[in-house]
Formats: sequence, C-alpha cells, structure tokens
Amino acid sequence: MTEPYVKGVATAGPATPATRRGPVVAALMLGMGLAAIDGTIVSTAVPQIVGDLGGLAVFSWLFSGYLLAVTVTLPVYGKLSDTFGRKPVLIAGVVLFLIGSLLCAAAWNMASLIAFRVVQGLGGGALQGTIQTIAADLYPLKERPKIQAKLSSVWAASSVAGPAAGGLLAGYADWRWIFLINLPVGLVALWLIVRHLVEPERATARRPRARVRIDWAGALAVFATGALLLTALVQGGVAWPWLSAPSLGLMAGAAVLGAVTVFVERRAAEPIIPGWVWRRRTISAVNLALGALGLLMVAPTVFLPTYAQSVLGLGPIAAGFVLSVMTLSWPISAAFSNRVYGRIGFRLTAVVGISLALLLLLAFPFLPFPGEPWQPALIMLLLGAALGLFQLPLIVGVQSTVPYEERGTTTASVLFCRQVGQSVGAALFGAVANGVLAARLGGGDLDTLARALDAPGSLTAGTMDGLRRAVDAAVDYVFVGAAGAAALAPLVLLTLAPRRFPVLKEAAGDDA
Repeated sequence: MTEPYVKGVATAGPATPATRRGPVVAALMLGMGLAAIDGTIVSTAVPQIVGDLGGLAVFSWLFSGYLLAVTVTLPVYGKLSDTFGRKPVLIAGVVLFLIGSLLCAAAWNMASLIAFRVVQGLGGGALQGTIQTIAADLYPLKERPKIQAKLSSVWAASSVAGPAAGGLLAGYADWRWIFLINLPVGLVALWLIVRHLVEPERATARRPRARVRIDWAGALAVFATGALLLTALVQGGVAWPWLSAPSLGLMAGAAVLGAVTVFVERRAAEPIIPGWVWRRRTISAVNLALGALGLLMVAPTVFLPTYAQSVLGLGPIAAGFVLSVMTLSWPISAAFSNRVYGRIGFRLTAVVGISLALLLLLAFPFLPFPGEPWQPALIMLLLGAALGLFQLPLIVGVQSTVPYEERGTTTASVLFCRQVGQSVGAALFGAVANGVLAARLGGGDLDTLARALDAPGSLTAGTMDGLRRAVDAAVDYVFVGAAGAAALAPLVLLTLAPRRFPVLKEAAGDDA
C-alpha cells in the first residue's frame, strides 16, 4: 500500500515528490465551499429567477436535479478515484462544476437552468467524495480531526453566508452572478490542485502494464437506479400523490434496476460498488449509521426554519440563526473528538454522541408554546456538538480501516448512504408533518400554512393561534421521528460494528 508523501508527515510507502499540504488544504476548502454554498445561495434567489425565466411549477427541480446528480455519481467517482487517482477525478469534477456554473448563468429558460444544474451536480459529486478522500490521504489518523474540522467549518460558514450572499446578489445585481462567482473561486482551487497535489505512482497508474477495466455497465446501472429512486422520494407527495401511478412506477422501476445492478456488479471484474463494501462489518455498520444521520438531519435543516418563522414569529434571518448555531458547535466538537476516541474507541465515541443527540431531539417537543428563540437555539447548539462527536469518529475510523486503493470507494459509500438517508427523511417526515396537519385541520400542508402565517390578511387572532399550534404539533412529531432514526444508529453500531475498528498498522497511532 502506498500513501502520498507529505513534507513533514511520516507516511507509509515509497517516497514521491513532496506535496505542500497547506496549499492543497486551501484548495480542498475552496472546492468544498463551492459544493457547500451552492444550495443555500440559490434558494434565496428563487423569486428573481422565476420572475425572469418563469417555470414556477418546476422550480423545485433546481434543487432536486442537483441533489440527484450529486448522490448517484458518488459511488462512481469513488471507484474512479481508487482506479486512476484522486487528482484527475478532482480536476475533472472542478472543471465540470465550473462549466455547469457558466451554463447556468447563461440559461434562457427554466428547463435549461435545471439541465445545467444537473451538470453542476455531476461535478459536485466528484467534489464531495474526492475531497473527503484526499483529506484522509494527507493526514495520519491522529491529525485527521483537524482537516475534518476545517471542512466542517466550511459547511458552517456556507450555511450562514449563502442565503445572505444570494439575497444581495439577486436584489442588487443579477441572479446570474450567483453562478458566475463560482468561476474565480473554482479556478484558484484548480490552480492549487494542479500545482501542489502530487500522488504516488500507484494512485495515477493502478496497473501500469495492464489495461484498466472500467465497469461502465455497473456505473450506468447505479446511476439509473439511484435516479429513479431519488426522483420517487423527492417528488412523491409533492408533484404527485404517493400512491399515484408515477410514484408506484418509479419505485417499481428502481426495484427492478436495483436487481439488475446487483447482477451486473457480481459479474464485473472491477465493480463500481464492490461486494466488500457491505460484507465488511465495520463499513456496513458505518454506512447504515450515517444513513440514519442523514435521515434525522432533515428535522432541523428542513423543518426548524419553518417552526422558527411560523411558531416563534421570527424573520428569515433570525430563523436562520436558530439553525446556524448547530453548524458552529459541530466543527468544534469534531476537532476535539480525537481526544475521546483515542481513549474509548471510535464505536463507543459515536454511540455516546448519537445517544446525546437522541435525548436532545426528544427534548424538542417539550419546548413551551410559543416559547423563546433561545430555547430551540440552545438545543441546536448542543445537537451540533453531539453530532460532531458522532459523525467524525465514524468517517475517520472507517477510512483508517482500508488501504489507500480502497479509500475512495469506502468514503463514497459512506457519503452516498448519508445522502440517500436525507432523501428518505425528506419524504418520510414530509408525509408525517402533512398527516398531522390533516388530522388537526382537515387538510393543507406545511408550506401552505407557513405562507398563510407570513401573510395573515383577514385571519383572526384565534385562527392564527390555531394554525401556529398545528405547525408546532407537526414539527414536534417530526422531531420524535428524527429521534427514532437516531435510536437506530447505536443499535446498528453495537450490533454490527466490532468493539475496536480494525485500523491498519500505518494509521494505528491510537488504540481505536
């Protein structure tokens, strides 16, 4: 096994030209910033985009199309990075993302903008998975929380700065600048990667004298299966009813294509999703646990802003702050998590973190009505700390159990399961919230009620209070459901994961 040689860092494998870690880390943070800020910066400019291009009925695909492309390409890019090296895959991802950004800025109608957002997502899939893998390549086990905390801080800053930047650009310039500002940032990241990232020979030529086999049939099968499944989850209950022909047809098609994917992958010489990803207890347990994390994260990220505005009566900026405090404590907790897992191990640290998160999610329904903004903000602050203690040890731990040539596939599988969990959570908890509202009000959905409360018009005080209480109850049930998802994670870890992760020798500085 070989590792990239980084000046000043002891690593296994033959010496290769030194990689300057500082510039590479800067490039990774810039690249992660492109992917992190993309969703939040676009969301605030939707009214201007729709006013210019039209397409109100399908504008949700600006987000769904991007998410779909990112998710279904993660396993493909993970395998490609293990086969051809991280550097060419990351370069291709940045270039594709920038091409998509330029095309989005030139879009002439909503259909073209959605198509170009998909192109952006194809590049975004390479950014997310490959950046996380390179971060693990650059740092030994004891130092990996540092880079992970830096990457987490990028997400935190993006969640706060994205909506503000999008609103300013759309309001005082033009919404097309939302995509054009990606170009200078991406070009700087690209220059740093090309100039400073050097990989060992193994990473760039896995079989120097043999023809590399690419499982294109498997890649297409994975892409098609994921596309149908995620489309059904994202659009079900929104564009059409859950039990309608489109939903049932997409689900059935995803099931059939899933069976085809398993058949193709079992016969492939170099499968996109190798069987060992699920046969190894550690990897399969982490995949399922982080799938549960994606599921529960829907409650705070999707439903809390609506709660803050509709129940607490806060404006959009203040509501965003209630959520953003979670992203402030998350990287701090992650940065110090190595002091915990170095003593008690990866598995037990993650179990402690998710157990604390479970208690906090269960505490949310006990908040008074209507309550004070500091109360949910405090829960979010503590929740971020708990989840930082849960997620990072699992990612660092599972990356440390595989050799260099399997790390890209392993990292991509973890991120893929987390993304799928988010899609399942959005569909499931959306149905829960709307079901509660239907039981209390006889119909309606959360978005419709939120708009009514933002512009009350002729609504009486009693009606307003009843609507707020209904939204409060719906969000409470969502948080209870999120707590149920949180309860699945320790169950999976304690049942499937070994007590001590089988960390490889070259990474075994901690007894984890």
